[in-house]
Amino acid sequence: MKNENQNFEKLRKIINEEKKLYKEIYSLELSRRNASIGEKKMIVAHIASIKKSIKKVNDEIPAILNSMEITSALTPKETTPKEQYFSKPGFESSSSKTKKTEISGTSINQIPLKKGYTLEELKPTALERETIKRLKKKQKKDEEDEKEKKPSEYIRLANLLFSKVSDKLVKDKTFEDLERDLIKANMQYTARSYISMIFLSVLISIFIGIIIATFFLFFKLGAIVPFITRLQGDFGLRLIRVIWIPILSPILTFMIMYIFPGLEKTSAEDRINEELPFATIHMSAISGAMIDPSKIFAVLITTKEYPFIEREFKKLLNEINIYGYDLVTALRHTAYNSPSKRLSELLNGLATTVNSGGYLPEFFDKRSQSLLFEYNLEKEKKTKAAETFMDIYISIVIAAPMILMVLLMMMKISGLGISLSTSMITLIMVLSVTMINVVFLTFLQLKR
Repeated sequence: MKNENQNFEKLRKIINEEKKLYKEIYSLELSRRNASIGEKKMIVAHIASIKKSIKKVNDEIPAILNSMEITSALTPKETTPKEQYFSKPGFESSSSKTKKTEISGTSINQIPLKKGYTLEELKPTALERETIKRLKKKQKKDEEDEKEKKPSEYIRLANLLFSKVSDKLVKDKTFEDLERDLIKANMQYTARSYISMIFLSVLISIFIGIIIATFFLFFKLGAIVPFITRLQGDFGLRLIRVIWIPILSPILTFMIMYIFPGLEKTSAEDRINEELPFATIHMSAISGAMIDPSKIFAVLITTKEYPFIEREFKKLLNEINIYGYDLVTALRHTAYNSPSKRLSELLNGLATTVNSGGYLPEFFDKRSQSLLFEYNLEKEKKTKAAETFMDIYISIVIAAPMILMVLLMMMKISGLGISLSTSMITLIMVLSVTMINVVFLTFLQLKR
């Protein structure tokens, strides 16, 4: 009897252990849905190791069961009163009744037996078709998200040529600010790869600059057919005019690629600041349910309403679920790497509140009020700036070219020294308006 109790206790412990392992697998599967490709591989490997542990534990169960003895026979299944009634000898089933068509010349109601379904009945309803369509769309989207993004051939070539130089510069912290901007902007490049891309782009721009300078050294563009004509005159003077092109093009390429991550970081900061007041209100409502603080971010990610804040919260949950950091440490790491100062302040404040045992709904409520006030001020400033910008655009792009074109035409007609033809004046105006529009569009894009 003592051995039997020990076997039962051992079996109970094994079952409890398996329950814990299955719960851990379920938790990892939930985390895998919102993880990146590399993190998913780590989670899958961890799940595989847990499954091996479960198999190992299961192998112990047969030996325990074989050593156990069942002293009493299993009780047979009790039949219900309904089953007892139908099993009586005098009872006739409905199938036997249907065989009787007439008794003493009187028809008996037959009970029809349905053997199958018609095609019309098997067709899905409109609601079922809509549900299937949504499930297929979601499955297709999940498959697209799970595709592993491979580096382009351009990045491969850049790393092949300049990876050693880039490694040295990264170790010497020469481009430390650039590395921080890449992390905060959530760009899918390592510092080494991006610096290698800069060097390769500068090298290509030198060759392009030489080709353009060589072209303008011997030819010129005109507005009259033939558009390309050969240049005549002093070669040295022509060389001085075009020598700056192969020098300026690599400098501009380097500057643009160097400041691009900073511009992306600023753009991400603006988008996060726009979403943050409403996300904080949402977090305030979720925290009122008194759930685990880390679950607040998981719930917010599933809504898909805050795409830019979602990236930051995914990094936060990855640090907790994959790297094993506690909530306070993960909050401080995410705040340090966040492009938005306001989000950093929110996460640092939340870390302090959690560490000190504060009341989270009150914290989110107060912070959402201040963020919403700042959001309204920013919107008002942007509205005033848009009005001023519109006045400047109308003055420069619409009024100024018209006035300038009229002046040029009057000077040509009066013979005040303007030797340009009418077609040339028109071309100059069109190109001027085009360039001004390009400058304005670039400015608007940078402001976004």
